[in-house]
Amino acid sequence: MTLGRIFIAVAAAAALALGTDVAATAASSAAAEPRQPVAETRVTPGAYESATDEPSCVRIRGAKACVGPDGSDRPGITVEDTAGDRLHAAVEYYQHGYLGTQYVIHNLAGKGQVRGNREIGKVVTFRVALYRGDRLVKHGRWKTVQNIAKYPIKRDTRITPATARARAKLCTTTRGAAMTCFAERGSAYVLACDVRADKYQARAEYFVGGDPTARFEIRQLAGTDTCGKAEHGELAISMYRAAVFNGGHRVADQLYRYN
Repeated sequence: MTLGRIFIAVAAAAALALGTDVAATAASSAAAEPRQPVAETRVTPGAYESATDEPSCVRIRGAKACVGPDGSDRPGITVEDTAGDRLHAAVEYYQHGYLGTQYVIHNLAGKGQVRGNREIGKVVTFRVALYRGDRLVKHGRWKTVQNIAKYPIKRDTRITPATARARAKLCTTTRGAAMTCFAERGSAYVLACDVRADKYQARAEYFVGGDPTARFEIRQLAGTDTCGKAEHGELAISMYRAAVFNGGHRVADQLYRYN
């Protein structure tokens, strides 16, 4: 073999080796590069969700409840009646992960109508339900969302019946020692206080903004000398009363009073 042919053969072998090394290096770099995380879109009832532009909803036959950010078509917490029957839709919920106070919004407006409240906390646990009068007929599973509200309300943990009376514009009580107080200084709020150490629960039942098609309830479950608070922004309290319940059984109440 001549010297020229030997040189050409050596050059070809070197080029082949160099190409193999480059390919191996590229493959090694690709393997070492971290993979981008894939967003998880499935949400199971009870799991936490991050805020999005769309409301988070739960449904049963005849009712739909949603929690949505300010920019969505259903801001705050809402409930829709989706069936024309003798039952009415309601949404039951807790704020800030605290189970001592349960809130309920009864939608009495009829099929296709939506009712709710814009004022919600950082964490909301809710479910949709159907009622016949005061009796719970059917309900869905609980679902928890967080960081939905741009300006979430804060939980006031220092409210007692004594401080409620001192702060509020008006208070009313009923036998069985349930107390309902409210104020409308800038931002309307309602308090439901339990003032007796027994097995019964205190409730506030009321309407806001002169609308008779949405009844609000605060069910205070934490026991004596505790109060639950609900906020309603600029809406005024229309009618209100205090009530006492033993589970789902009404023990005592009073006639509604007008504000």
